[in-house]
Amino acid sequence: MAFHRASKAKPKSARSRILLLAAAVTAIALLLLFSSLLSTTVSKANLLQQPFEKYLYWGTRIDCPGKHCRSCEGLGHQESSLRCALEEALFLGRTFVMPSGMCINPIHNKKGILHSTNASSEELWDASSCAMDSLYDTELMSDTVPVILDNSKEWYRVLSTSMKLGARGVAHVGGVSRFELKENSRYSDLLLINRTASPLSWFMECKDRNNGSAIMLPYSFLPSMAAGKLRDAAEKIKALLGDYDAIHVRRGDKIKTRKDRFGVVRSLHPHLDRDTRPEFMLCRIAKWVPPGRTLFIASNERTPGFFSPLSARYRLAYSSNYSHILDPLIENNYQLFMIERLIMMGAKTFIRTFKEDETDLSLTDDPKKNTKLWQIPVYNVDETC
Repeated sequence: MAFHRASKAKPKSARSRILLLAAAVTAIALLLLFSSLLSTTVSKANLLQQPFEKYLYWGTRIDCPGKHCRSCEGLGHQESSLRCALEEALFLGRTFVMPSGMCINPIHNKKGILHSTNASSEELWDASSCAMDSLYDTELMSDTVPVILDNSKEWYRVLSTSMKLGARGVAHVGGVSRFELKENSRYSDLLLINRTASPLSWFMECKDRNNGSAIMLPYSFLPSMAAGKLRDAAEKIKALLGDYDAIHVRRGDKIKTRKDRFGVVRSLHPHLDRDTRPEFMLCRIAKWVPPGRTLFIASNERTPGFFSPLSARYRLAYSSNYSHILDPLIENNYQLFMIERLIMMGAKTFIRTFKEDETDLSLTDDPKKNTKLWQIPVYNVDETC
């Protein structure tokens, strides 16, 4: 009897399986590549369209580029420039790329703290700069004006992306108004504007600051953005002071004089030396600060006991009275002044040296700025108490 064998299916060759596998891998690779290209295109578009996802860069440090690249101005001067740059970023709807450090002017960085046991020391601190985030709280600042530091990973990512975007990535601009930067699509569509600011000082870009409606950030903005550890120290000292008044006495650099060609001594602030002496201060502030009040004094006057005559009427307090709070924290006088400034802002009555605006109380009526007239200093009494 014959038996028929069932025919076996012919197995696929190994070559066929390899070809199918290769085709599948190629298809997956093409799909991933297309997805990546699409994702990159979308992310670029999103980067250019989302608010505050475009960036503004003014330089490696405050007032640089400019005439101050080889010099260093005081904290107030640098804050004026920094506030101007932040205002432009706010106006343009861009994230500001902030320098990661601030230079410290040796004139404003004496090691001695007023009325401390070593008050006569004139030794300069070794540091010539400090980290920006040791002065300011950048996260708190970003609630109003988004900022990143120029040593951050995000900044390097922006630089890398700007190169990939080519013509839409970055432009170096100088002598262009902020209004044109905002309205002209040649600039407004860019990821990064590399701004060449005024060769004088950054704040010269805000020369219309005298127009009140043009001021987007108040003078108090940067003082209130102090780093968290500085704010904490100020709060501790304010709690210890209780109910107090405060006075800022600017002497030092502001009372400097020079002789004219006839040998006559002259000053840009002819009444300031007189008005900031304690006997004249007692007369001036009597109508604002009642006797017996605690009076916190912040000053760059280095003469020990200079303000002691004020103790005949007031309970005097200085930052040096709180060295147990400040000594472990303070690295330079910029930080010290930022704490003192917060304390003065919390006073019931605050008296400045110069008026910042018409409503301020001040020790002198001499103008603070825009004076180029050297006059003979005045020491006689203009009025009686």
